[in-house]
Amino acid sequence: MAVAAGARLAGPQVPQLRLVTVRPVAGASQRALARRLRRDPRVARVEVEHRAVPRALPDDPALSEPTQLGGLPPGTPEEWWASAAGLTAAWDQVAGTGVLVAVIDGGVEATHPDLAGRIAGSVSEDAGGGPALQDDVGHGTHVASLACATSGNGLGIAGAGDGCRLLVARTDFSDASVAASIVWAADHGARAIVMSFGTDDPGPAPQPLVDALRYAVRRGAVPVAAAADTPVEDQGYPANVLQPADSGADPKSGLGLSVTASTFAGSRATFAGRGSEISLAAPGTTVEDGHQAGLLGAFPEGVSGLETGVFDGGSGRPCGCRATFDGDQRWAYLQGTSMAVPLVAGAAALMRAANPDLPVADVVALLKQTAARPAGTGWTPELGWGVLDAGAAVRAARGLDRTPPFSHLTVTPPGLAGRSRLLRWTGADTAPAGLTASGVASWEIWRAVAGGPARRIARLPAATHTLRVRLARGARYRYFSIAVDRAGNREASPPRGDASVRAR
Repeated sequence: MAVAAGARLAGPQVPQLRLVTVRPVAGASQRALARRLRRDPRVARVEVEHRAVPRALPDDPALSEPTQLGGLPPGTPEEWWASAAGLTAAWDQVAGTGVLVAVIDGGVEATHPDLAGRIAGSVSEDAGGGPALQDDVGHGTHVASLACATSGNGLGIAGAGDGCRLLVARTDFSDASVAASIVWAADHGARAIVMSFGTDDPGPAPQPLVDALRYAVRRGAVPVAAAADTPVEDQGYPANVLQPADSGADPKSGLGLSVTASTFAGSRATFAGRGSEISLAAPGTTVEDGHQAGLLGAFPEGVSGLETGVFDGGSGRPCGCRATFDGDQRWAYLQGTSMAVPLVAGAAALMRAANPDLPVADVVALLKQTAARPAGTGWTPELGWGVLDAGAAVRAARGLDRTPPFSHLTVTPPGLAGRSRLLRWTGADTAPAGLTASGVASWEIWRAVAGGPARRIARLPAATHTLRVRLARGARYRYFSIAVDRAGNREASPPRGDASVRAR
């Protein structure tokens, strides 16, 4: 089809989304190719591809000594953001050991001592062929460390997810590459996805990217994206897909989370996005004598694109961001909404560790509802629902029962003559360690006759465990029970029922 239209394959192909990336053959125009493809009835949609850029601003020169940032109270720890975002309180409740957090970025230097052993899987969706576990820019390594740097190893920083492991997807930030990376992360078990990038395109997001984000949510991943690194109200995609315009004030709205950057003082960073597409904020910078200064995170060993000011095909001011920390130069101070995103994703990972059955929608709503904000205020265009409070979010997650109860039914006596039978069932409502089950509220008894559809024949209180039924001579019956708990969770219907009986 593509060849007949005068196209050649270019970039990722994502069969789960029915996405094919093509470009015109040499000498042909893109517009003409698009017209031909749109006329083909086998083509559902044709969209021009765009390319995002990482969400990070070059920092002011990094400080040479840790915990010595000017303008902060004496004794302020280097990793001040851990307590400011409630992460230390969350770590007291749960560890994110083994929870998978995907980082979609320009690669991650896996040999960094604070990331060694943290990589659970990797893929490169970079059309340029760059390896996933190599970082030429520095952005991806820094972001990954803020999310899942090894904690308790006596060096470096502790990642927000406290024991989480990384799925690294290297992208070239094109639409198809990002969509392919999201699908790969979801298929490989990501419970949160870090997207510290975005576009400045005011138009709607391409449908394949929207489809990919919805696909990830269906598979249980919490997508978290960076708001703009300028104080605008249109955050660009993917942020404005996760929190669409005019939806921020509803804590239950949105597909995921759009995150802006806050300062040490808890105010919105002057460079950060604001407005109705903001879900919440998290630390993304400090303030040093009136100037912005970043968060300390891991950095590649070699000279990076951020340091030279040339990366991703563009040119900017060298960041001057590399820092020596504990005698090691593989660190840097970077600032931006990019730095806020992995903190929120790490908090989401902790919530999933505390309550594995928590749906994505609950994680999103709880992170908003528990965010720190002045008493008596709700959502604001400056910080969304407030600054991340991971400790409060984990506590709230532990208080929700989202685990369905279970039951099993038997028929007594199953094979004797007569048309009366006694149904008996047992069951319980359990919860993961550290959570409290709400308890069984009721039982539903279902029956199918002669292979027909099952119909509920009784709803009984939790204290009841038997029901006598009468059968029609010669008829075949299938029975099963469904337990319902006090939180409203329902046991799934068994595919073949619990017991079958035929009256003689």
